[in-house]
Amino acid sequence: MQQTNRYEWWKYPLIRKILFLSYTHYPMKRVLKFLGIILGSVVLAIACVFTYIGTAFPKVKAASAMKIVATSEMLKRGYYLANYVCLCVDCHSERDFTKYGGPLVPGTIGQGGEVFDHSMSFPGTFYARNITPYNLGSWTDGEIYRAITTGVDKEGKPLFPVMPYQNYGKLDTNDIKAVIAYIRTLPAVKNDIPKSKADFPMNFIMNTIPGEATPQSIPSKNDMVAYGRYIATAASCTDCHTKQNNGKYIGELFAGNFEFRMPDGSIIRSANITPDKETGIGTWTKEIFVAKFKMYADSNYHAPTVKTGQTNTIMPWDNYSGMDTSDLTALFAYLQTIEPVKQQVIRYSSPGEK
Repeated sequence: MQQTNRYEWWKYPLIRKILFLSYTHYPMKRVLKFLGIILGSVVLAIACVFTYIGTAFPKVKAASAMKIVATSEMLKRGYYLANYVCLCVDCHSERDFTKYGGPLVPGTIGQGGEVFDHSMSFPGTFYARNITPYNLGSWTDGEIYRAITTGVDKEGKPLFPVMPYQNYGKLDTNDIKAVIAYIRTLPAVKNDIPKSKADFPMNFIMNTIPGEATPQSIPSKNDMVAYGRYIATAASCTDCHTKQNNGKYIGELFAGNFEFRMPDGSIIRSANITPDKETGIGTWTKEIFVAKFKMYADSNYHAPTVKTGQTNTIMPWDNYSGMDTSDLTALFAYLQTIEPVKQQVIRYSSPGEK
């Protein structure tokens, strides 16, 4: 049997040089002291980098002094966005996954508490916050606006981008103000949420993620593709329909295959919504696309109970079904302009199956 050469380290010139010096010019203690100084310097440098990241970031301006004066029209727009497009109420409420699509549990709207953790490839354990006046009552409008659009909370701490603030920061300022005006009207729900905890080194990296908002005006509805892109951004379609790891996209945009572990241990994977004709929605018409959403808005529809072994979905159909037909049509027009990606997705794996 061939043995490992115990003197393999001798081939490294730096090691030979240090040993040569130790035997010919310097006592071994001095050499070890020298090595200790080098190691200490490296450790100190690393500590300084992490200290800088932890104190100098996030580099986002202080919250503005904006004061939102809500109008009936603003509240109507905010209700529409928060419930049917941006879906603030989806992540910040409790969902009943014993029923298809996980409809919202009455009385939990805005209370927070949904968990995003390692089972969904997140680098830590993150909780959706309580966005009712119970928690946000002491926040200023400017502080809420900064959190939604830049990812920095009232205390100046970074938020993990499971809340897609990088998308919300691209929306029209008036749309964000409308959402804030609306959530101010939610009934206060007493629900204290645990603090989110990021793994190392994400707990430091998180500080560098937030950035200043870059709002844009709402495109004209006459420009279907541009307006559809705006709706896709507001709805954060990429976040669920793109494979991720540690909060970063690792797959082709809109090609699906992002895994969601359901309460029963099964795994649901998001669909490929690129216009690929074999594995995506390339053969769909706008009528089929719109009808897929609107079937859940039918007054006769009631989310069926999902029995053990039956396929469920993470897609909040109840919420998205309330999107205006014109917005859905524009969204479809935009999705048809995306580069087709051929990726077959295994939509469901039963508990214990990979």
